[in-house]
Amino acid sequence: MKLSNKVALVTGGLKGIGRATVMELAMQGADIALNYRASEKNKVLAEELVKELKDLGRDVLCVEGDISHEEDVEKIFKSIKKYFGHLDILVNNAGITRDQLILRMKTEDFDAVINTNLKGTYLCMKQASRLMMKQKSGHIISLSSVVGVIGNAGQVNYAASKAGVIGMTMSLARELGPRGVTVNAVAPGFIETDMTEVLSDEIKVGLKASIPLGTLGHVEDVAKTIAFLASDDAKYITGQTIHVDGGMAM
Repeated sequence: MKLSNKVALVTGGLKGIGRATVMELAMQGADIALNYRASEKNKVLAEELVKELKDLGRDVLCVEGDISHEEDVEKIFKSIKKYFGHLDILVNNAGITRDQLILRMKTEDFDAVINTNLKGTYLCMKQASRLMMKQKSGHIISLSSVVGVIGNAGQVNYAASKAGVIGMTMSLARELGPRGVTVNAVAPGFIETDMTEVLSDEIKVGLKASIPLGTLGHVEDVAKTIAFLASDDAKYITGQTIHVDGGMAM
């Protein structure tokens, strides 16, 4: 398998794109460090996912922690280094939304989104860079969004965070390239998840009309792109943002 003997950390790996990515990387042979924020609900979801991963023959380490807190991130990476001894793949997937038109948006909602989506990605990039520079190998893949490229009303905070991820990706790719580490971003469009499931049929029709391929994407579409970037098949790709959006951002 393409990712045999590799260790991958996926932040926010319990649901949606994160969970699909965990499963895809595992099916490609990677062992998994599974990160999620501590809660009773998440603990149950994690136990279920760990069982599936072990059924695939993968080794799994659960690393609870809020990536917006530096001390949590430091503990996460120390645990990974102690348990696995190395880290080959980082997928910065964890993210939140606090949507509202700017005149109604609370400053704390802006800060919350930036702290998780942008600062959290930065903190994980920083810790992964230390490990991967010593190894002189590794792949860092961060989740941006079509909204970070073309914007969206009511998502000033989210768009800012996801546009920032693209800027960090290009900058870090220049820093780590000489050490053999690739750094890329994936920008999903509208993907069928729990978030889109609650939308009315009328809104879904409108969304599909804005997509050249005429349909919403699936979490597996994003996960397979991430797995490609995490493999040696993509060893000469760095500093790029791959759009998985049905053509929205052309």
